[in-house]
Amino acid sequence: MKQLRKFEPFIALPHLIKWLPISFIVGILAGTASAALLASLEWATDWRESHRWIIAFLPIGGFLSGWMYHQFGRTVEAGNNLLLEEIHNQKNIIPFRMAPLVLIGTNLTHLFGGSAGREGTALQMTASLADQLTKIFRFQGGNRRILLTAGISGGFASVFGTPLAGTVFGLEVLAIGKIHYDALFPSLIAAIVGNQVTLLFGLHHTAYQHAPSIPTLTIWGLISAIIAGAIFGIVARLFAQVTHKISHFFKAKISYPPMRPLMGGAIIAIIVGLSGTTKYIGLGIPTIVESFHTQLPPWDFAAKLGMTALTLGTGFKGGEVTPLFYIGATLGNALSLLLALPAPLLAGMGFVGVFAGAANTPLASTLMGIELFGLESGVFIAIGCIVSYLFSGHSGIYTSQRIGLSKYSSVYLEEGLTLGTYGRAKVEPKIDLASDSEERESNFQD
Repeated sequence: MKQLRKFEPFIALPHLIKWLPISFIVGILAGTASAALLASLEWATDWRESHRWIIAFLPIGGFLSGWMYHQFGRTVEAGNNLLLEEIHNQKNIIPFRMAPLVLIGTNLTHLFGGSAGREGTALQMTASLADQLTKIFRFQGGNRRILLTAGISGGFASVFGTPLAGTVFGLEVLAIGKIHYDALFPSLIAAIVGNQVTLLFGLHHTAYQHAPSIPTLTIWGLISAIIAGAIFGIVARLFAQVTHKISHFFKAKISYPPMRPLMGGAIIAIIVGLSGTTKYIGLGIPTIVESFHTQLPPWDFAAKLGMTALTLGTGFKGGEVTPLFYIGATLGNALSLLLALPAPLLAGMGFVGVFAGAANTPLASTLMGIELFGLESGVFIAIGCIVSYLFSGHSGIYTSQRIGLSKYSSVYLEEGLTLGTYGRAKVEPKIDLASDSEERESNFQD
């Protein structure tokens, strides 16, 4: 062991030399894929808003997307959950066709007026492209896990312009309470390169307003931040559960997959027609930006939650994260009426806080908040994200996410359970504060 310690710097060097060029390639793939996605979504959104009559044809768009996946994409239909499954339980190389299918499917969603995001598309495109390198380098086991993790980091960083958050997100999203740091350097390089490549294509990310003044952290300010974080976590849990329940309902009632988004599209189109507004469909970025400037209707977050859960639950393609930003920012805006914190700060806290609870990624979400809203708001951002993570429980938007370690020291959960399995099995964790304390003391003594 002592001899090994002496040579560890010489072990680190080959690790860097090996993964630097590979991660650089992954970053190029990520940046290129995200640039194509961002450019196409911008066109789709602008065209829809200029020709709103197309929303009436959302059922047809849903059917086309569902039929396309039913004919050509059954093996990749699981999306982000397929990526997580392949990392944890490696079986087959992710098919290349996942990239074009999810790009087309997401654009159909936004063009016709569904409510969805873009991060899921970026992750799937990048990971499926990166996994083709497995054939070239003959990667297996840990090496392939690192490659896919770097792909997730590169995709996340390049689509949102947050390289630090993207780095940690790829590591943190795999399992609750457990991080594999052997993928840290490849994920960092892929995230940095991916973001820079997207910028080189001339694509620019949305600039959000920093809070004009960050209040001194008082006792009441701390309590307000904790209360806000708890509400963010409960809403994140609600979003995940409603989306999954809608999905299960439509799968149980409609056997032919393309009919599910057709029916969902019809419901959404009717709602948009009756409401007379398109603020609850698409990415919703204008409303997110507005939440930092003016007081919005307090029900905006609930309306976006329902529309997104219906869109994704019925089988439309797209991500969850940007709608979660919308839900969180507008929820924070509404909470400013009740809590002793300014609206722009609460909007920023909610922006990343709801996402932290829904994706179970408090560290990545905190870094994202700092990258987007400035270091001065970091303490409040961290409180919102961590408390949200705790209050969302062992639920989340990614059903293939593993439980590595329970969120609570007094609750034992079996390691390796997926969130989907945990939810279906209705596992009742054993809570024994005394035995938990004794076990920890015994481990410490050992």
